Amino acid sequence: MLPEGLSQNRVPGSVWYSSAFMIVWDDMGMAKGYRPVVRDQPFLLPPDLRDWLPPGHLAWFVIDAVGALDLRRFAAGKTAAGSLAGRAAYDPAVLLGLLVYGYARGVRSSRRIERACAEDVAFRVICAQDGPDHATIARFRRAHFADAGAMADLFGQVLVLAARAGLGRLGLIAVDGTKIAASASAGANRTEKRLRELAERIVAEAEAVDAAEDELYGDARGDELPAELADPRTRKERIAAALAELEAERQAARREREDKAARERAELTAREEQLAGRIAAQQAKIEDWDRREAQKKAATGKGQRERRPLPPGSHARIQRDLRRLERAKQRAAEPEKAAGAGPAPSRNITDPHSRLMPVRGGGFIQGYNAQAVHSADGLCLGTALTRDTTDYASFEPMMAQAQAASALLRAHARGPLHRLRAKIGTALADAGYRSQANLTCPGPDRLIATGKRRDLERSARQPGTAPPPGQPDPAAEMAARLATPRGIATYRHRAPIAETPFGDIKHNRGFRRFSMRGLPRANGEWAFQNTVTNLLKIHATGWAPAQA
Repeated sequence: MLPEGLSQNRVPGSVWYSSAFMIVWDDMGMAKGYRPVVRDQPFLLPPDLRDWLPPGHLAWFVIDAVGALDLRRFAAGKTAAGSLAGRAAYDPAVLLGLLVYGYARGVRSSRRIERACAEDVAFRVICAQDGPDHATIARFRRAHFADAGAMADLFGQVLVLAARAGLGRLGLIAVDGTKIAASASAGANRTEKRLRELAERIVAEAEAVDAAEDELYGDARGDELPAELADPRTRKERIAAALAELEAERQAARREREDKAARERAELTAREEQLAGRIAAQQAKIEDWDRREAQKKAATGKGQRERRPLPPGSHARIQRDLRRLERAKQRAAEPEKAAGAGPAPSRNITDPHSRLMPVRGGGFIQGYNAQAVHSADGLCLGTALTRDTTDYASFEPMMAQAQAASALLRAHARGPLHRLRAKIGTALADAGYRSQANLTCPGPDRLIATGKRRDLERSARQPGTAPPPGQPDPAAEMAARLATPRGIATYRHRAPIAETPFGDIKHNRGFRRFSMRGLPRANGEWAFQNTVTNLLKIHATGWAPAQA
């Protein structure tokens, strides 16, 4: 039925317009209508948030998962009964849910989360259309990320959910580290001399302001502060903290140098005694040869067939020991030379806990060394954040966390098969974790690379290049295990297990820089990010907390 006034003559390509809709005649003379666009139509019935997202959406899972957790550590302090001050606080489940969903989607800025609560349907559903402002989100995150106990408790509760979801294949686990930038610029690093100059300047500025205020106000109080001193306290505290760390580092370095000098002196004494003993032994050989030579000539008139021993100064081993002794004496004579080499130590005045970290491919970033241990099915078992540029000191702490996670997973596993799978088999680590302590410390069975991957593969392809198993040297024994077909085949699983989660966090979710400053809060943020990773793993299984 055509609208009134529309001609029945269907001319191909002609257009008829109306205030309600438009009809276009196609080449066959058939009418094609456009869907009406009515933006001023009010809802006939109240909207239902449950209709805004499909049932399997991640937002619903986040709401259910957070609702299944014990959030007493995240509860806000309540206003005293009968008080008229303040207003009702936001439910910690809402704030935590917003952060979980935000970190899962790569939205970590509190201002972006606030904006998403008005523009993004999923965020609006999580906050039930009562979006908090960015200051509330920032305060919540700043307070709880610094609470190591709260982050550890949250991480453990999510592991329990993972166990109930059937995750946790620990036959192979892998530990690795990655460098993540701090919320600070490398240009904010200052040497001790520069830090002291800044501290002196702040004190001088404060004294100048006091003198000016005394002259201007006399005994009266002036409430106005100049703009350049709007926040002098925190800046002064950061500089003081950086100077204190440099002083502590210098004292530690001085003690280390003293210990090293004492060890070198003891080594020098031992080398001198050893060299003197070898010289005496060689001289005794010469005297014995001379005595036997004289006796044979007296008896037979002929000398000995064997050659006369070399003098001590011409003996190759004694010459080598003499060279080593000279080098040791030079090191002992110039203990400060090595300490003064290299650039002067510095600290960052924006985030004093962060350090310059070398990154793969060359260069440095101002950041932290983020550690994590993962299971074969991608579940994070433990995290840590350090200021060390190397990894080997993190091996034992990460193994301890993995064993604690294994006990938790086994205690809440679905059944006997899952409990068996949650038992740690072999831990894999690259050459950055190789040390005598890590090769021999208590803990699960391990395969720690003794060299680069290509060297390990070459040794495995060429039997006999590695020492046989059972050597007393742990490094040689580990090299022998890695050279076997089973050993190298097991070690090849390290990269997929350890490095894939880092790639997901950095490339897919864009987590390349911490939002929080200071080691405690950055450590909490790293633990939270990996907690979100575990929640995403649970969501991928299709399991829901309501099934627990």
